[in-house]
Amino acid sequence: MYYLVYGLLFLLSLLPLRALYLVSDLVSFLLFRVFGYRRKVIEGNLAIAFPEKTIAERKTIARKFHRNFTDSFIETIKCLSVSKRFYDRHCKTDFSIFDELAKENISCQMHACHQFNWEWINLYWSIHMKQPLAVVYMPISSKPVDRLFYKLREKYGTVLMPATNIKRAFVAWAKKTHCLALVADQKPASPGASYWLYFFNTPTAFVSGPEKNAILKKCPVVFGRAFKTGRGKYETSLTLVCKDASLLKRGELTLLYRDYIEDAIRRQPDMYLWSHKRFKYEWDEEYKDQWIDTKPI
Repeated sequence: MYYLVYGLLFLLSLLPLRALYLVSDLVSFLLFRVFGYRRKVIEGNLAIAFPEKTIAERKTIARKFHRNFTDSFIETIKCLSVSKRFYDRHCKTDFSIFDELAKENISCQMHACHQFNWEWINLYWSIHMKQPLAVVYMPISSKPVDRLFYKLREKYGTVLMPATNIKRAFVAWAKKTHCLALVADQKPASPGASYWLYFFNTPTAFVSGPEKNAILKKCPVVFGRAFKTGRGKYETSLTLVCKDASLLKRGELTLLYRDYIEDAIRRQPDMYLWSHKRFKYEWDEEYKDQWIDTKPI
């Protein structure tokens, strides 16, 4: 089954991007306009995040998101047959922060969020970074698809660590210089064990693991976000937040991360993954000890 899926997608990847984007437009129309894929989730998320915008404005964001969503999958398929030079033409990042940390032989932690297209950015970064890029990922339930994405993501040296067994996977890298990349806006598994803070003026649960791990390691933390400069063109921005996370107060790193990604989302709202339930959990007084925001609930 794996070889059948791989073979069909590889043949599709040989088409030029212009042709693939026509496929993306068709899939976007069918998926969202005909079948209404996750329509209620997308509309609900946008209504929570942008109550000040009109319904028409939110629909415009949703339509742009639909195309970005299908573009991201079509662009990922293209990865099966392109060379390293392809990513230099389509992605741009100033790696000086990572270069300086690598020169000092210092491991770091990088916090990103669900902005398109993370697959291209992962491969582009793994080509250019001087330290190994270790990415925490969530295994896909379909074994053939999971195998395909695993092979694709590790193509240029990215070290993949399953979120389902991260402690065991990290043991081999604990004493090696690396950059641990975390997509830290995942919906937490347990709201009671999460940090709570405002996100788009809504009480929201955030995973506490990234902050706690950085404090335990006493490592530098870098925030990363992406901006789309054209169809198939991505520019990523990096910010060194601290040289030693253990010097920050409880919750401070998570609050800084919240501010960083919320600003990025507001700048290009159609670039964020609105089809996942980011605001699923509702605030309850039983979580009061986990409230870290400077503004009271």
